[in-house]
Amino acid sequence: MISGSSTYGVVEARNADVNVSTESAGSRASPHRKILPYNGAQRGVTSNTSVHELLECPICFNIMYPPIHQCPNGHTLCSKCQLKVRCCPICRQELGNIRCLALERVAESLQLPCKYQILGCQDIFPYNGRLRHEQSCRFRPYRCPYAGAECPVSGSIPFLVAHLRRDHQVDMHDGCTFNHRYVKSNPHDVENATWMLTVFNCYGHQFCLHFEAFNLGMAPVYMAFIRFMGDDHDARKFSYSLEVGGNGRKMTWQGVPRSIRDSHIKVRDSMDGLIIQRSMALFFSAGNRQELKLKVAGRIWKEEAA
Repeated sequence: MISGSSTYGVVEARNADVNVSTESAGSRASPHRKILPYNGAQRGVTSNTSVHELLECPICFNIMYPPIHQCPNGHTLCSKCQLKVRCCPICRQELGNIRCLALERVAESLQLPCKYQILGCQDIFPYNGRLRHEQSCRFRPYRCPYAGAECPVSGSIPFLVAHLRRDHQVDMHDGCTFNHRYVKSNPHDVENATWMLTVFNCYGHQFCLHFEAFNLGMAPVYMAFIRFMGDDHDARKFSYSLEVGGNGRKMTWQGVPRSIRDSHIKVRDSMDGLIIQRSMALFFSAGNRQELKLKVAGRIWKEEAA
């Protein structure tokens, strides 16, 4: 069972076409204009709709923050888009370096809804505090947890689970215990390679088991750790253990899964997982030490409420 009741997802464009024509800039519907109060509830007084719309950049449709720029005819755009275009997207006049101080002053008196209102955030914020809230809003989409590439996809947990299965061919397993075997014919080839991601459905949530090979300084190491597909306050309700061994020896690790709000690189660089030096991993593999045959076992459990 996938946690969460709604499914949504987006793909971030890395090289967006910002050469917007007059017709497209004027006729595209703003996403902010489609957002309605969630379940009819509000926790503040929203801005006047017409003024709110004036704060939307006609290119990216994001709310503009100082410095707000304008063309000679008074059409405004955000500072990021101003760096990418030469002409006004509305009237095609050549842009200069004109700042719209009047709109900046008006905006300071406004209260605005969170841009994730349509996803459930009902709070209203002063203009200057909205951006800070959105960076940590609990309703903001999750980034794809796949570690093999910088995947631009984000969305709800159900959407990301389907995305991992369909687009990244990630193995999905039901259950809270596991016993995986990792085999590599040339274990001496360690070039910051991401090897494996497996997703477990457990306690109605999803957990990502990462197993990676990378260089820690000059030393090649392997690392296994688990991330939770959800927020940190829910991740702390669980614990997990990992065990690797062979030749009558074993290494164990016990920890708390990290939320996928933390990137796999952040978790890896914090050393929050089971770390195995290559020489030890090959010892566990037995044989002539020319092939990695590493067995990683583990389990996930829910901590009892205090």
